[in-house]
Amino acid sequence: MMSTARTSLEADLARLPELDLPTLKARWRSVTGRSIPAGVHRSLLLKMLAYRLQANAFGDLNADTARFIERIGSDRNLMAAKTLPLPDKARAGQGAIFIREWDGVTHHVMHMADGYAWKGVTYRSLSEVARAITGVRWNGPRFFGLRDKEKAA
Repeated sequence: MMSTARTSLEADLARLPELDLPTLKARWRSVTGRSIPAGVHRSLLLKMLAYRLQANAFGDLNADTARFIERIGSDRNLMAAKTLPLPDKARAGQGAIFIREWDGVTHHVMHMADGYAWKGVTYRSLSEVARAITGVRWNGPRFFGLRDKEKAA
């Protein structure tokens, strides 16, 4: 995305909280082509509109992720669960972002066509990334939560 487009998006996002409800509703209609869902309060509409503007600019969730989130939102047992099931490892393909907190720092790793990118360097495997983060050998999929300890043992 060009710098001017990014600046324009940032300015749009910064102005959203200043808009009154009728203007927010009109903006939602212009962005989505639909009326806002019933029962949506102003604060949620702000968040929905900000998300939609960013998704339109940078790209939305892929179909697998959207289905996974929809499944969680529609299953009462999952909504009440203390932990959520992870998506299948096979679905964590190119473009997937792995997030792991280690030693008080949150690390973001992206699965690229030629490996895994972390801090501007591309590694051949998640295990190499885990070693770069921790300084010790780790099973990369386990480090990033793609493998359950009980199943791996």
